[in-house]
Amino acid sequence: MKTKIPGCISAIALSAALAISVQLPAQGQQDDHSFGQKRKLIEFDPPGTGTVSSPACAPSCGTQAFANNAEGTIVGSYTDANVVPHGFLRTPDGHIISFDAPGAGLGANLNQGTVAYSINDLGVIAGQFEDPNDVFHAFVRYPDGSFTTFDAPGAGSTIGQGLGTLATSINSAGIVAGYYLDENSVIHGFVRHRGGAITSFDAPGAGTGPYQGTEVATNGLNPEGAMVGWYYDTNDASHGFVRAPDGSITTVDVPGGGTGVQQGTLVGGINPAGATTGYTLNPGYVLQGFLRAPDGTLTMFDVPGGGTGPVQGTAAFKLNAARMITGPYIDASNVLHGYVRAPYGGFTKFDAPDAGTGPGQGTRPEGINQAGAVTGYYIDGSNLNHGFVWYPCNSADK
Repeated sequence: MKTKIPGCISAIALSAALAISVQLPAQGQQDDHSFGQKRKLIEFDPPGTGTVSSPACAPSCGTQAFANNAEGTIVGSYTDANVVPHGFLRTPDGHIISFDAPGAGLGANLNQGTVAYSINDLGVIAGQFEDPNDVFHAFVRYPDGSFTTFDAPGAGSTIGQGLGTLATSINSAGIVAGYYLDENSVIHGFVRHRGGAITSFDAPGAGTGPYQGTEVATNGLNPEGAMVGWYYDTNDASHGFVRAPDGSITTVDVPGGGTGVQQGTLVGGINPAGATTGYTLNPGYVLQGFLRAPDGTLTMFDVPGGGTGPVQGTAAFKLNAARMITGPYIDASNVLHGYVRAPYGGFTKFDAPDAGTGPGQGTRPEGINQAGAVTGYYIDGSNLNHGFVWYPCNSADK
């Protein structure tokens, strides 16, 4: 999986600090004094995952878990020893199934292939694949293993330019959302309705230069069809947005966000009630998390232990129906750590046992389900990624 310029735009600032038998998982117990009980974290890699980080796939080498549904099924991608990305799903009992979207490039050391970003509670998966010509296409994978592939109207298809369509979200109604790059490398959002019709959209104020425009967040779609993301203006500053099911768009600029290049507001998560979460980058590129209520009321927060230097601080990625928020915080040594923010504001912090402790290494949560289980990936001391799932208490272990 290439480091996609559009797909990683939201993480460019973070990247400065980050940079079919089942394998037996490593497990770790961690004390949580705020709750008085132990939590459990399981590390995993799909069978066949490459064991060495390669420049051809960095920083996405290894296993990256992106989402988990209410049943506890996890989806993501992994790169094999030949630097070929494959999608995977991990069932609640730990069984891992690998898959490739039809048409995905499978050539050695080309880093094309399949990435699964989102799964709904019915087990339907959405994601993207890169074909042998380095063009991206979207897919939907059904529980029986069948696929539907599609391209947004207007998506670029020039060979070798990294253009095309990326599906980042799917909800329980089968609505798919994501973004595409046109022939001028401008980013546009889209929503694919259950019948297959596709509507493209641009947030008001979105730039029209290369790699500017509107991007829907990974798993940024709620059951009602509201979605979140961000757009880059003509100055390459970011602004969050919420798009309602009727298509109306509200811009979200949180106080404290900067207005310079790669500064501003990013909205990454939305729950069924319409509460959203995300983070800002201030003029010093320090990150701060926020919770935005459906009426627009803002609560800002910083995880204790987050650094105060450039590309340090608190990033908030996702929240569930109970307003439990997860994401990484970055300490003063530029190491990532996981956290969960409780609805009342308390924090539970955790690290994968085998996470690296150098700059850009550590633990990166990506998703949280309604039971409070968190999935994501950690970066080890060799800069190789591995998946994990963290359960909020032992009674929830699978």
